[in-house]
Amino acid sequence: MTVHPTLAEFEGAAALLADVAARTPVEDSDFLSGVLGAPVHLKLENLQRTGSFKIRGATYRLSRLTAEERARGVVAASAGNHAQGVALGAQTLGIPATIFMPLGVPVPKLLATRGYGADVVLEGATFETPLRLAQEFAERTGAVFIPPYDHHDVVIGQGTLGLELMDQIPGLETVVVGIGGGGLAAGVAAAVKARAAAEGRTVRVIGVQAENSAGYPPSLAAGHPMDADTTPTIADGIAVKRPGAVPFAIIRDLLDEVVTVSDDDIARAILTLIERAKQVVEPAGAVGVAAILTGKVRSSGPTAAILSGGNIDPLLLQRVIAHGLAASGRYMTLQIPLPDRPGQLARVSELLSVVGANVIEVLHTRHGQGLQISEVILQLSVETRGEEHRAQVLQILQEAGYAPHVLPD
Repeated sequence: MTVHPTLAEFEGAAALLADVAARTPVEDSDFLSGVLGAPVHLKLENLQRTGSFKIRGATYRLSRLTAEERARGVVAASAGNHAQGVALGAQTLGIPATIFMPLGVPVPKLLATRGYGADVVLEGATFETPLRLAQEFAERTGAVFIPPYDHHDVVIGQGTLGLELMDQIPGLETVVVGIGGGGLAAGVAAAVKARAAAEGRTVRVIGVQAENSAGYPPSLAAGHPMDADTTPTIADGIAVKRPGAVPFAIIRDLLDEVVTVSDDDIARAILTLIERAKQVVEPAGAVGVAAILTGKVRSSGPTAAILSGGNIDPLLLQRVIAHGLAASGRYMTLQIPLPDRPGQLARVSELLSVVGANVIEVLHTRHGQGLQISEVILQLSVETRGEEHRAQVLQILQEAGYAPHVLPD
């Protein structure tokens, strides 16, 4: 039987981290409460130092090193959040740190990691290369490898977030938390359930994965960690092919449910958080909200959705917002074949005006594959008010004899 972290361990870690990790605020969300039918509270870990929860587990693991281990330095591999957590934790404790990151890592994450004093090595197109190089560096130099999730100390550090939830939300009934390798979900589940048991009550914990990289459902069905078939996802922070052995054992025993959400769901959640909560959250940090919006969370009492990080590259944010608008039926790009004669552009514009669609961009061209000599293509980017309004736009164009084609965003 797995020995789970104890309430005393979580409380000890919380005391140790008090001067390093911020006690992040909780905000109520009237909009999400209306969607769920129960009070929803947002745990704003996107406002944490380094922009994510990773500072908790990294610093606690570093604090447990012996003086001799600290002198040898530490090494980690990460595409962003774990790198910053290790770098700042090491700087705070006076430990030399080397971080291996993949080429193409977002510039803000790279600069932040270097700004915290770490020696950063850029190598490899995917995460596998920095991970291998970091492990080889540890073997060659004696530096201590700091894993992002698969370690008892890391799980305990992340679980301090769960204690804060219990303090901040009276009568907490349900926690919704994203899962990648599993360190945060395992720590939060163990901490809130241990505190709830001490208080003589129960708390449900629901884990959420990106459906394009969901290693936990098949692993839980098999009873052990196993590699999952994965495809690219915007939630790169939780894109982990194989669950960690340490968190898996805890999640298997303590999580009440694991659900998945699509990239479209995540994009809509990011847009919702920007518009309704005024919070900028990275895709991995928005999966809990995505699960609420898609009806995959059931709760009748106070519910916490953990916004686990806010480190999103501005260029990615721009693309995600556009994707979220399209997925919400509020933006679309149309191609409409037109006869090449005067007045057609004005007629289409008048039809769009009738249904109140706002034209953002127009491209009118005679050049394109499959066009007849007497045809042109009109491409329009149109702002709409939702799926119903979007359908009205298409209907009025079709009834007027046009054949609009919606382009993928």
